[in-house]
Amino acid sequence: MDASVKTVELTRLALAFIPVVAVLVIYFRWTSKTGHVSYALARMLVQLLTVGYFLAYLLDTDIPWIVLAVLLLMIVVSSWIALNTVLQYRRALMIKTCLAIALGGGISLLIMSQWVLQVTPWYAAQYIIPLGGMVFANAMTSVSLCAERFFSEALHEADFIKVRETAFNASLIPMVNSLFAVGLVSLPGMMTGQILSGVSPLIAARYQIMVMCMLFAASGISSALMLHWLKPWFEIIRGQQSN
Repeated sequence: MDASVKTVELTRLALAFIPVVAVLVIYFRWTSKTGHVSYALARMLVQLLTVGYFLAYLLDTDIPWIVLAVLLLMIVVSSWIALNTVLQYRRALMIKTCLAIALGGGISLLIMSQWVLQVTPWYAAQYIIPLGGMVFANAMTSVSLCAERFFSEALHEADFIKVRETAFNASLIPMVNSLFAVGLVSLPGMMTGQILSGVSPLIAARYQIMVMCMLFAASGISSALMLHWLKPWFEIIRGQQSN
């Protein structure tokens, strides 16, 4: 296969925003506002361009504490975002959320990077940072969904076991849907990127299997830990309901 990678010039990249503008027009006509969506798009653009320049230098680093600091930043930011669904409990749950995402994502990242890929050195930024970004982002989504569903169900359901089951199932819906769709409906980011860069689809598929296992495990472990630590909150909510 041709291993050359096509470079996307900024002038041609601007063309990608043509369908985006179309959606913004529809959004404005139907909702009379585009502030939130426009802000999200602008933030995406600034964040990706900034991180692109930043990673160009970061991926060449051979200093382990810098890599660990980046992973810690990912955990803290993802935890803060995950609690957007339960803003009234955000500050109280921040530490537990950080621990849930750190442990769930960290265990999966450790196994995949050190046992499966056998990354050398163990802190190689080229592997650890991109994989860490994927794993903590998916753990964030699962924890966010499980927290939202937990507090919603706790207001109406008196059985913690049922609330936990419902919240855990809800937290894994995006991941389970991805498992069903991968290879048939979608070619995920890592596999697509490798194929575009000239890697054999058979090798890319192996990497993607590893990634799917990593993301599923991170999502499940993080959600399970979060729900375990939310049990005392169930008693508090039920007590408030009875009063």
